Amino acid sequence: MGAYILRRLLLVVPTLLGIMIVNFTLIQFVPGGPIEQIIARLEGSADGIEALTGTGGEITGVEESSYPGAQGLPPGFIEELEREFGFDKPPLERFLTMMWKFVRFDFGESWFRSISVVDLVLEKMPVSITLGLWSVLISYSISIPLGIKKAVRDGTPFDTWTSGFIIVAYAIPGFLFAILLIVLFAGGSYYQIFPLRGLTSSDWDQLSWFGKITDYLWHIILPVTALTISGFATLTLLTKNSFLDEIKKQYVITARAKGLSENRVLYGHVFRNAMLIVISGFPALFVSVFFGGSLIIEWLFSLDGLGRLGFESVVNRDYPVVFGTLFAFSLMGLIIGIITDITYVFIDPRIDFERRG
Repeated sequence: MGAYILRRLLLVVPTLLGIMIVNFTLIQFVPGGPIEQIIARLEGSADGIEALTGTGGEITGVEESSYPGAQGLPPGFIEELEREFGFDKPPLERFLTMMWKFVRFDFGESWFRSISVVDLVLEKMPVSITLGLWSVLISYSISIPLGIKKAVRDGTPFDTWTSGFIIVAYAIPGFLFAILLIVLFAGGSYYQIFPLRGLTSSDWDQLSWFGKITDYLWHIILPVTALTISGFATLTLLTKNSFLDEIKKQYVITARAKGLSENRVLYGHVFRNAMLIVISGFPALFVSVFFGGSLIIEWLFSLDGLGRLGFESVVNRDYPVVFGTLFAFSLMGLIIGIITDITYVFIDPRIDFERRG
């Protein structure tokens, strides 16, 4: 197992490098970079140009520029912007400089927020941790037992009516269900039971510890419910189908013939085999709920998390934030993939990655 883990760790480097190369290359062909963003904001705003350049109201001596809309800016302003953002250097040099900083976990500073990328991510992390961990915890704690029970009672009325509920939950998009919750319970057209924005109330610091816990749970019920609903349905059906496949196998029939109890058969033999397919999707699930899966939910409930940060950074072409978070979360996903493989071995010792390699 040690050699396999070492090989996987060594593969992290070229995989991560490939991810960064592909995305950096694509960015070079995307119109509307950070300089264009600044030009668009300054276009037609003499006061804004004066504040940045110290020039008077009239702008003369305009130089030719390759940037659309730049003809109204003072001489040398574009060149100064290019030097400030590093665009006066060739793409290869910019990429190597960026990667050298990233391997030292120096992600630089946001171009438009005047704050380091690390501090910015840490500032948004509580929202994503709240939505991600609670949704995963609730999904797994409900879906796995329910999926097992549906597999054991396959074809019974219990299986039928729970399947109907699950199909409805799966068919409803998360954002649409979130809007429904807002309309019904957050001051829409019916009841004002839950708050519509934030993780805590304005007087949170003055509350007792019990009051803080209650206030926190009060705020997260609606967004977590909206984020959990579709994942809960998918995971339940996946668990049920996995158990059904295992229950029909010969070793289960043999175990029952030997007089083993049903719980011993299910949780001593079937469980570790059926759970492999569920565990295999955990790395992708982990990365998605932390980085991009909660974007619409964050937007609807006015929560400022990593999903919203990533979207706004792409729109604003804030490349340090875009590439810094891409590097960090890609690395995290690759490491979690290795941890998942190790978990396979703990669940089912018959799996031998060394022999397969």
